[in-house]
Amino acid sequence: MRLTQLTAALVAAGLALPALAAPNDNTALLEKLAARLEKLEARNAELEKEVKELKGENQKIADGLDSPRLSQYEPELTARLKAVEKDALEMKKAAKLAEKFDGIAVDAALTTVAQRASGLPSGTKEANSQLNYRADVTVELPLEPIGDIEHKVFAHVRVGQGQGLNTPFGNVGHYASAPNSVAFRVSGTDPDDSVALLGQAWYQAAIPLPIGGFTPYSREKLELTFGKMDIFGFFDQNEAAGDESVQFLNSVFVHNPLLDAGGEVAPDANGFQPGFVAAYVNESNKAEPWRVSLGVFGAGEQGASYQRSLNAPLVMVQAEKQLKLFGGLNGNYRAYAWSRSKVDELDGISTARHTGIGLSVDQRVGDGVNLFGRYGQLVKGELPFEHALSLGAEFNGSYWGRGGDAIGIGGSWLKTSKAYRKAGGGGDLDGDGTADFTFVPGGAEKVAEIYYRYRISPNLEITPDFQWIGRPGGNGNADSVKVFAVRANVAY
Repeated sequence: MRLTQLTAALVAAGLALPALAAPNDNTALLEKLAARLEKLEARNAELEKEVKELKGENQKIADGLDSPRLSQYEPELTARLKAVEKDALEMKKAAKLAEKFDGIAVDAALTTVAQRASGLPSGTKEANSQLNYRADVTVELPLEPIGDIEHKVFAHVRVGQGQGLNTPFGNVGHYASAPNSVAFRVSGTDPDDSVALLGQAWYQAAIPLPIGGFTPYSREKLELTFGKMDIFGFFDQNEAAGDESVQFLNSVFVHNPLLDAGGEVAPDANGFQPGFVAAYVNESNKAEPWRVSLGVFGAGEQGASYQRSLNAPLVMVQAEKQLKLFGGLNGNYRAYAWSRSKVDELDGISTARHTGIGLSVDQRVGDGVNLFGRYGQLVKGELPFEHALSLGAEFNGSYWGRGGDAIGIGGSWLKTSKAYRKAGGGGDLDGDGTADFTFVPGGAEKVAEIYYRYRISPNLEITPDFQWIGRPGGNGNADSVKVFAVRANVAY
């Protein structure tokens, strides 16, 4: 009976065929089958145990992943997953931080100038040789757009020591030209002090036009800028003669001398002033865009120092156009006018409105030749010089196998005014506030400058420089002055 039941069970399990095929050997076969069944049961028990352990391990992993904490008792897989997750989060944070800083532009430069002059009258208070340095750091920070409006903040920090040869030139009546435009020292500080100054801090918004139009198709915009600024960053710019740290040193080539040395812009003692600039920019022709700018600036002793900035402001308007000439080479053409009321006249008593006009042109005529020209004329008012003309060029070193080098040559002519000739000129040699000599101005002051900019590395340039100043201050009896200089510029 038992054999019959076992046979039936084996048949049901599909294992009875061998047993039925050999009925005389059923006992041995049944023992083998029983052993195999025991092994299968044992293996099944082991599998059930392993499955149970896996379920427990999975539960621990799930519980560990649900917890933000990392424990030494957690499974190794949980620890590794949390470590990967942490690294991924840190990378995401770093990416977001990098995205926030995307578009930020930082520039830094250190410029040192050593100068020596010959031809200055003996007895000047300052020595004929001077050393000075200036360091500049600028930061441009784009802000989160407001709809289609892009806007940014600009800051400029400047520090320096040494007045260069500008002070002794002033002592002997050299009005039109300042031989060292790099020289800077915070006003009112001791020569031993090196104080950093926030020279510029302004905000600018670029509004696509027409307002409410489809921005990707916009080729016009309105730029609004306000804050404390350097007026020459917005007016009278020039690609070939506008950066004293790498180009010409004499102020007659850096800016329009009627505006700069002539004092028409009238910034504060450190060369900056509050202002507002509105500019219409048209880029319908991408290759030849044009712009019209209107600026209102606080000027004068009080106006530039945020006391009475709107009492007698300086107003400037400029139209500029970029052209492709001489086979498609870039050229920039700028025409501007200015007006300022309540300006002290040469007699030191009366005041009047000053108005003037100016031109600034730079044009490439070859791959390595950039010509420039400036002209200024005082239309109304009194200044020592009423006409100013500067011409010159910069030649790239690629013509002699030094592509990073350049030679700059410039000449300037500054005509004395009738009011200046009538009032007369003088000089204070010892710096005691009393004129040590007087003269009758006449003719024109003439300035010539040549420099060679030698590039040692992309960040370091050394520039020997020579200046010649004839009829200084319009004094026909004065000797011509020669100024030798070496400038080192480190920029990043």
